[in-house]
Amino acid sequence: MSESIGKLIIRLMVGGLLLFHGVHKALYGIAPIKGMLAAGHLPEIFAYGVYVGEVLAPIFLLIGWKSRWWAAIVVFNMSVAIYLTKWGTLFTLNPQGGWSIELPLLFGMGALAIVFLGSGRYAILHD
Repeated sequence: MSESIGKLIIRLMVGGLLLFHGVHKALYGIAPIKGMLAAGHLPEIFAYGVYVGEVLAPIFLLIGWKSRWWAAIVVFNMSVAIYLTKWGTLFTLNPQGGWSIELPLLFGMGALAIVFLGSGRYAILHD
């Protein structure tokens, strides 16, 4: 039972907190992401993937439907986010003393744990 509760906590943490970032992008748009992609000579259409990685995936992690699959999408999304936004500051600290890639790394590693652990018993479709 405690293992399933631990898996639920990880899913709620990753899905719940990442969803705030997705809602922000849904409300205010993804123009900055399009700009970053253009600067990296990548097609702007890829920017719409952020809605999958930061809106759909967190929702499905919260309810526990195909968690391993959706968590893998979050891992990919956070890897791209680190590449696009933090690559130049990879080995630096932020003004508060944390690692510059701390937040996307926490989301990505939490999602990676879900990939390996699965959703647990407290899910719509546990794996």
